[in-house]
Amino acid sequence: MTTWIAPTVERRPMPAAVGEREMLQGWLDWHRDTLLAKCAGLTGEQLTLRSAAPSTLSLLGLVRHLTDVERAWFRQRFARELLPSVHITDENIDADHDDGTPESAEADFAAFRAETAVCDAAVADRGLDETFAAPRGRELNLRWIYTHLIEEYARHNGHADLLRERIDGTTGD
Repeated sequence: MTTWIAPTVERRPMPAAVGEREMLQGWLDWHRDTLLAKCAGLTGEQLTLRSAAPSTLSLLGLVRHLTDVERAWFRQRFARELLPSVHITDENIDADHDDGTPESAEADFAAFRAETAVCDAAVADRGLDETFAAPRGRELNLRWIYTHLIEEYARHNGHADLLRERIDGTTGD
């Protein structure tokens, strides 16, 4: 039996001196790559190691969580696609963090890659000023989603730093 290991990721460069859309997409891509880079070289077992009781936070949980976050903001809310979450259900709103297993890791990483590609395609031709009705009655625009997701990834990449260091001592940006 072969043990799956999270692949090495070549991070795209941080954006510099580009237009607003390229800047936002560039930072989002860089943070997506950073999350996967934090996971590179780890087995499914290592990816499911929890941070500290009672938290269920794990690297695999972060990958699964951000898969659902991307789908929710770009496709379900902005593009108004009627589709379920990838991992979260009405019966288990924490399934993204709680239900990942070493055996699901390869498929979960593939789902992340596939979802980010579909999300990019869903908004590629849409304007940053285009608005939508968001939860709690707010009117937001696509620019807000990009900014929010960059913030979300930045925060969770900080968690990923701590998780990775706990697993094998690896540190870095």
